[in-house]
Amino acid sequence: MSTTVFRTARPEDVPALVDLVQSAYRGDRSRAGWTTEADLLDGQRTDAEMVRAALTGPGNVVLVSEAGGAVVACCQLERRDTYAYFGMFAVDPARQGGGFGAALLAEAERYAGDEWAAAEVRMTVIVQREDLIAWYVRHGYTRTGELGPFPYGDERFGVPRRPDLAFETLVKKVR
Repeated sequence: MSTTVFRTARPEDVPALVDLVQSAYRGDRSRAGWTTEADLLDGQRTDAEMVRAALTGPGNVVLVSEAGGAVVACCQLERRDTYAYFGMFAVDPARQGGGFGAALLAEAERYAGDEWAAAEVRMTVIVQREDLIAWYVRHGYTRTGELGPFPYGDERFGVPRRPDLAFETLVKKVR
């Protein structure tokens, strides 16, 4: 992993962030990495409107990781009560497995605890993504068994390829 710089995303980053998130999860480009959801979902993972909302929404921050002047990873934190919600996590498929994701996850946890005094970080992961859930567990997250529905019918989040998708909440104490 080359020298990594963390920063908050800016409005001019929106096109690059949409492309990064899409490339990490959907379509043929996503198959270059291990985080693809291409076998579970078609369509988009995010769009410019959703990324702009993540940048400007109250209690939101989008963190990016840069290497060699290029955005190689991103995530969103949303401040909620006593915890931070972690989402929109993406790493350039060609750089997955190089430590960029783990480094950005650690930075997001630090940010949530130090900047917001959040007690924990929570996220939701599609339950069928056992490899991804296992990665989070190796990074200190706990499976809660709390399940939530996938937003079937809302194509902003993709077009499901199967009828049984659901989200599980994962949690990690950061303070």
